[in-house]
Amino acid sequence: MTAENERLAERATQVLPRGNSRATLYVPPAPPYAVEGEGAVVVDADGHRVIDCNNNYTSLIHGHAHPSVTEAAVGAARRGSAFGLPTESEIALAEVLSGRFGRNLRWRFANSGSEAVMMAMRGARAFTGRELVVRLAGAYHGTYDQVVAPDEPGVPRPAREATVSVAQDDEAALRSVFRTGGGNIAAVLVDLMPNRAGLRPLAPSFVTALREEAAAAGALVIVDEIITYRLGLGGLQASYGLVADLTTVAKIIGGGFPVGGLGGRPEVMASFDPQRPSAIHWGGTFSANPVTMAAGAAALAAYGPEQIDALNGRGDTLRRRLAAAGVEVSGRGSLLRIFPDDPAKAWWELYRRGVLVSVNGLVALSTAMTDEQLDTVGAVIVDTLA
Repeated sequence: MTAENERLAERATQVLPRGNSRATLYVPPAPPYAVEGEGAVVVDADGHRVIDCNNNYTSLIHGHAHPSVTEAAVGAARRGSAFGLPTESEIALAEVLSGRFGRNLRWRFANSGSEAVMMAMRGARAFTGRELVVRLAGAYHGTYDQVVAPDEPGVPRPAREATVSVAQDDEAALRSVFRTGGGNIAAVLVDLMPNRAGLRPLAPSFVTALREEAAAAGALVIVDEIITYRLGLGGLQASYGLVADLTTVAKIIGGGFPVGGLGGRPEVMASFDPQRPSAIHWGGTFSANPVTMAAGAAALAAYGPEQIDALNGRGDTLRRRLAAAGVEVSGRGSLLRIFPDDPAKAWWELYRRGVLVSVNGLVALSTAMTDEQLDTVGAVIVDTLA
């Protein structure tokens, strides 16, 4: 870092712990500060320009300041940024999502993926009358006590005991959990390509076993599509032929604004019906915020089947290029993950050379990237890591 970034980092340490509000953005000694972004480029406080392959951890599917998304958000803000009443924009985005998944679903909106997962787990427990949730070890589902690592500081024992983890693709362990505790399992929470666990897609046979065991036990399947929803109109679950009971979404559906969403079968989502005697009471002052809803609808309108296929194809091409050069890489479509020996050192070297990736090596492409920019990204990663 140089003068201005260092000055901001020093100011931050006076008011924020280690100058940080988002652990996922911290890279020692301190990350640089963004000033502006346009298309696929971000400029930091020292004027350094980088090609953005982080895209706010996959949420900016069209990069920065996309014209139609910006216009939709500004137009909504001019009409009023928030109300103590629902708005039509909430209906419109729910209609778009149901149309893309191609089936009869009900939706509720929140402010983050973490909140969407919290709603999904509460809804599954209310619908089934059971308590236990099965999840995959190493997968990330937000900051909720019941879905973080068991050894995370500050998590009470009852929260740790409310979930049970099995290893990814360990079919025997999965079936064993259902054999011993199936009568108390409310749901299986699964990310079909968990980023924290290496961004490696689950084996189809494991997904089949998961669906079979859940159905036999009367448990629900919750699919976390918060990152993977960008990979298809119906998310990654469609490529597995999996029909989730509940699906959590976020990231790209907000057009760059804070968002979370939960969609599911009408009878399951009826647990949130305010007229039911035992309804789940779940508010949220900024849930279904009209600015977010409008921006999200505009972002999805510009990301249809043609754009999805094109961006996935470009990601697959980049992945093959990196692998051929000896770079360890995983992922699918427009999501890639690289594995440097020294992540912090590699992050700074890539940044210095003009490429911004996530601190954990996640690479998320956007429709704003040009062929020339993607070629530069590939060359810089290969030169840095191979």
